Amino acid sequence: MSHKNSISLLCSLFFIFNSFCSADIDKTKYITLDEIRPGMDANCLTVYQGVEPARYNLKVVAVVKNIAPNRNAILVMGTDDSFIHTGPVAGCSGSPVYIDGRLAGALAFGWSFSKDPLYGVTPIEEMLNVGNARPSTNAAYSSALDSKKPIDLKASYNQLTNLKSRPSSPVGVSELACPITTNLPQSSFANVADIFESAGLIPVSAGSSSGDAEFPDLTMKPGGILALPLVYGDIDLSAIGTITEVIDDKVYAFGHSLLGHGPIELPMATGQVHTVVANLVKSFKYGRPLEIKGALYADESTAVVGTIGRKAAAIPMTITVDRFNDEKVRTYKSYVAAHKYFTPLLTSACLSGTATMLGDLPAESSVHYKTRIGINGYDPITIENFSSSDDLQTYISDSVGALNLIMNNPYDRPEITSLEFEIKIQPQNLVSHIWNFEVSQTTVKPGQTIAVSITLEEFLNTSIKAYKTEIKIPEDTEPGDYMLTAGGADNYRMFLAQYAPYKFMPENMPNLIKVINQIGNMKRNSLYVTLALPASGIAIENSQLPQLPVTKSLLLKSDKRAMTVMPDADWIEKIMPVGTVVLDSQNLTITVEKD
Repeated sequence: MSHKNSISLLCSLFFIFNSFCSADIDKTKYITLDEIRPGMDANCLTVYQGVEPARYNLKVVAVVKNIAPNRNAILVMGTDDSFIHTGPVAGCSGSPVYIDGRLAGALAFGWSFSKDPLYGVTPIEEMLNVGNARPSTNAAYSSALDSKKPIDLKASYNQLTNLKSRPSSPVGVSELACPITTNLPQSSFANVADIFESAGLIPVSAGSSSGDAEFPDLTMKPGGILALPLVYGDIDLSAIGTITEVIDDKVYAFGHSLLGHGPIELPMATGQVHTVVANLVKSFKYGRPLEIKGALYADESTAVVGTIGRKAAAIPMTITVDRFNDEKVRTYKSYVAAHKYFTPLLTSACLSGTATMLGDLPAESSVHYKTRIGINGYDPITIENFSSSDDLQTYISDSVGALNLIMNNPYDRPEITSLEFEIKIQPQNLVSHIWNFEVSQTTVKPGQTIAVSITLEEFLNTSIKAYKTEIKIPEDTEPGDYMLTAGGADNYRMFLAQYAPYKFMPENMPNLIKVINQIGNMKRNSLYVTLALPASGIAIENSQLPQLPVTKSLLLKSDKRAMTVMPDADWIEKIMPVGTVVLDSQNLTITVEKD
């Protein structure tokens, strides 16, 4: 091809590209960046109170090109008294901005501690492109399971609560936050508030949607509230933002991402604003969701997009609370959005909130709890356990840690069909320590039996209780010194993780469920006695080859093999229910002599 023809082709492609882009925007409805100049008058629609949008005056400050890669922005200043009083408002995300009677974009970002109502506007042409990209199935949240370590429910929960979806900046530009309105106590978010805030969500206690019959004919329209009911039913927990544009049944909102995960499935609803709370740090809309109208399907950098009439998947959740200072057992029935990142976080807030509706737990308290997670196509997770004097941390980390592992693992993304939780709270300190640990003899021969006596002393109580058991030394035990340990569930779990880690390193989904159930049901109100014995074979992944001949064992342990090979641990254990959480452990050395 000649140089002249190449130039001609490039010019033709450039013309076609520009014609295509121009055709995408109806300039009778929308105003583009090339038409906007500093000093132009503007206005926006948003709800400061009630359900109907009101118009507020703005002034264009500047058009900022390439404020971020492939991103532009319009800076506007609020000139209306309400905007001047409140400054940038969380919940105004998506408020449509009009210039010359045409839609220019949406209020989307501001500056922390700004003294003026200065907003950044995401151009409408960038918002209208959202949802057109090819769907991606790439995980936006890494696996909660480290396949090289034994499963730990608490570690899974801690990983979840340590995640930040985006860095925060105390003085720099930041997307306008969306208030999370809820009927849960504000303290429900103590462990997850930072995570929600890093996602641009501010928890605000603001009542429920029980009164939505007041607005039966409310439609989704520009400037109206867009609520995302993340939990709904007896428990309400919804993100609040603003609708930018409605085209047929398609709804564009926020002017920025929620999480930026691309494809998304969350319910969307109309909403009401009680008032705007003017705050020196961050003003916000104080409101509530009303009626679910559809569902979001796209979450990208410049907008979220949903469809009216679309239905989002939700998981039925039942939480039953039997609390010592409540005259009746309370059951909360709700639906929680099915989302691999949000669902565990929302569940954590709901478990905390329902248990503390009548106040925080006393310092001296005990918690009996049951958890059941229904999983389509697999056995359920079923956990029943006990904790004492650790607030709600064990209950929540066991339950939510298990849910996080099921929803974020390297094997499958199964459908969660149900979440069921029961908790009974009593004002009792049921914690003890080992006051005495002794055996009938510390030097034995193979085949002999050792009598074990353990005395527990309960804290804040003069009660001392003795427990007895027996340990029989196997006939084939080699001479040597062996460690006999008595301790609580946490010590027992650490012993197993160190001595037989392969038992808690799953290799598929059914095995993951089995291991979670095994760990979650190690009773904390039991006493564990273990005698570690020498390894008699090897373990390859979850397969055990006990009493393997030495020659074959050496062959399988070869460093030329990629498969992990571990010693096949052996031990004797005795488990005794004691009714208290044993906090410590003690060891004795048992010497086995030649027979």
